[in-house]
Amino acid sequence: MSPSEPRETPTSRGAAVALSYGDNDVAPRIVAKGYGQIADTIVRTAREHGLYVHESRELVELLMQVDLDAHIPPQLYAAVAELLAWLYGLEAAAAPPGGPTAPAPAS
Repeated sequence: MSPSEPRETPTSRGAAVALSYGDNDVAPRIVAKGYGQIADTIVRTAREHGLYVHESRELVELLMQVDLDAHIPPQLYAAVAELLAWLYGLEAAAAPPGGPTAPAPAS
């Protein structure tokens, strides 16, 4: 890393939110959220587990208002659905040809 490149510090991330969306969930759920070092830990843990990390400051600001372990409110369904569609696209592109694919989300 050169001296001119910005370096991420523990407090530079601002905030992070982790979502979970299980088969029996009515909507995605907030499973972790935090600021500063907690946000860095959320992102680092996600990456260590091979999870995709999407950065959207505006969406994070809205999701930070949702209680921990609560489902996202209907007002955020469209924004999170767009994020999930992006994620499913990445997973499909990364799947080996002829290999197992993730099932399409139920409508």
